[in-house]
Amino acid sequence: MVQIPAAVWDSLTAGASPFLKHAFLRALEDSGSVGVDTGWQPHHLLVSRAGVPVAAMPLYIKHHSYGEYVFDWSWADAYHRNGLNYYPKLLTAIPFTPSQSSRLLCAPGENINTLTETMCRAVQEEAGRLGASSWHVLFPLPKESSLLRDRGLLQRTGTQFQWFNRGYGSFDAFLEAFSSRKRKNVRKERLAVQDAGIRFEHFRGGEIREDQWREFYRFYQNTYHVRGQQPYLSLTFFLQLGREMPDNVLLVMALHEGRAIAGALSLFDDTTLYGRYWGCLEDYQFLHFETCYYQGIEFCIANGLQRFDSGAQGEHKIQRGFEPVSTWSNHWIADPRFAQAIGDFLQQETEHVEQYRRDAAQLLPFRRL
Repeated sequence: MVQIPAAVWDSLTAGASPFLKHAFLRALEDSGSVGVDTGWQPHHLLVSRAGVPVAAMPLYIKHHSYGEYVFDWSWADAYHRNGLNYYPKLLTAIPFTPSQSSRLLCAPGENINTLTETMCRAVQEEAGRLGASSWHVLFPLPKESSLLRDRGLLQRTGTQFQWFNRGYGSFDAFLEAFSSRKRKNVRKERLAVQDAGIRFEHFRGGEIREDQWREFYRFYQNTYHVRGQQPYLSLTFFLQLGREMPDNVLLVMALHEGRAIAGALSLFDDTTLYGRYWGCLEDYQFLHFETCYYQGIEFCIANGLQRFDSGAQGEHKIQRGFEPVSTWSNHWIADPRFAQAIGDFLQQETEHVEQYRRDAAQLLPFRRL
C-alpha cells in the first residue's frame, strides 16, 4: 500500500468494512505479516481516468494457499499431477480474513458494471504477463460476485454463521427467543465461567496499553503454538492496528484473580462487529464461548450493532444463536480444460453446500413460531 496514498485508497472504500481501510492493509505490509517472504506479495490494482482514481482492488500474488479460508488445495494438486504449475496465482482478498465485504472498489457516482469489466480485463492481462494460473476473488459482496460471474468467473458458495440483532434490549431478551432447553444451556455455560471467578473487561483501541497488547499477543500466539504452527500476524501488526485504527478495535480481556488469562480481538464499524483473533493461556470450561461470542453479542446489543460476523467455520455457533448464511467466491482459471473441470465440480459442490445450510438452519435454538 506504500505506493497508493491513504487518501486515494480510502476515497474508494467509503462504507466498506474496516478491513478495506488503507491503515489495515498497510499494517499487514509494514509489519511483514504479508510480503514476498510470506507468499503474499502485494500487487494492488488502481484504475485512473485522466489521472483521477476511479476504482481499486486489493490484489496479491500468491505462492501457496495458506490463510485464505476458501480451499483450493485439490485444484493445486490436480495441476501438479498433470505436470503444470498452479502457483503463482492472483488473489483478491483480505489476508487471513474470511469476512464478506466489497472487493470491487469504485468512486461514488461511477458505473460499477463498466469498471468491473475494466478491472477483470486488467487482472487477466496481468495474470498472463506473470504466468499466473488463475485469479480468485474471496468473500465479495453478493452483487459483486454476480457481476464477476456474469463476466465468466466461476462462482463458489460457502457457509458461515453470523448473529443478527433483532432489536434485542439485552442479552436476556435475546435468550427469550430461544426454546426453554436451549436457553437454559446458554445460561449454564455463562454461569460456569462466572463461578470460576472469571470477569471481563472491554477496551476500545485507543484505551489499550502496550502491555495489554503484549498480553493479548501471547494469547494469540498460543492458539498456533499448541498446534505446532507459527502465527500469521506479528506483534508489530497489532500495535500498529491499535495506533492507526483506534475507533475500530475492541479488545475483550478475561481476568482471573486479577490476571489476564484470555482475550478476543474484534474490529467493528457502525453496523457490524467482526470477531477475529482469540487465545488463552489457561483453559476453563466454556471460556472460549463466553470470551468470543457472548461478550461480543453483549457489545452489539449495547452499541446498537446489527450483525456479528464471527468468521469462518464453527458449527458450535448454531446452538448459540448464530445463523447459517451464504458466502461466495469467484474464480478465473486460465486453462480452459481445468476451468471446465473445476466448473463441473463447483456445480456439484454447490448443491451439497446449499443443502448443508438448510439443514443447519433447522438446528437453530429459536422457538418455533
